[in-house]
Amino acid sequence: MDDLSIGPLPPGLVAVTGDEGSGKTRLLRRLGERDDALWLDLALPGQDDATPAQVWDAVRSRCPRWNAVLLDELVDALALRPHLEKKLFMLSTGSRRKVALAALLAGGATLTCIDQPFDALDAPSGRVVRAFLADMAGHDARTWVVADYEADARLPWTTELRLDA
Repeated sequence: MDDLSIGPLPPGLVAVTGDEGSGKTRLLRRLGERDDALWLDLALPGQDDATPAQVWDAVRSRCPRWNAVLLDELVDALALRPHLEKKLFMLSTGSRRKVALAALLAGGATLTCIDQPFDALDAPSGRVVRAFLADMAGHDARTWVVADYEADARLPWTTELRLDA
């Protein structure tokens, strides 16, 4: 897919679905470059020596509506408290992704882009993320673009964009 431009996105939850190589991640990266948008590679590449707090500080510095109270709630809900002093290279793939997800959810951006949020998550953490997104579905000013192979049938999507390889 060469042209990944899309028009205005509605508030609420937007599913971007497609097979491997269809351009989901490329689209999210491009959307994340918009003003007041936030996208992170959930693997947090190049940050092995950072602690979760250092990751969150870096994201907070570019998010004027950062929600510190929400971040603290997410630390507990995602069972990250025991890992706060560890460097990212010491964390499992799932815990590392939870650090990035906590940053995205607490970021407060008008447009938040999340690439395959449920990969490598334990079931309780998946329920936390799903419940958060379900709560945001009715938001009238914020958009959550979630890319995955299929749209999670348990979430109330506003729109689904299907990309073809």
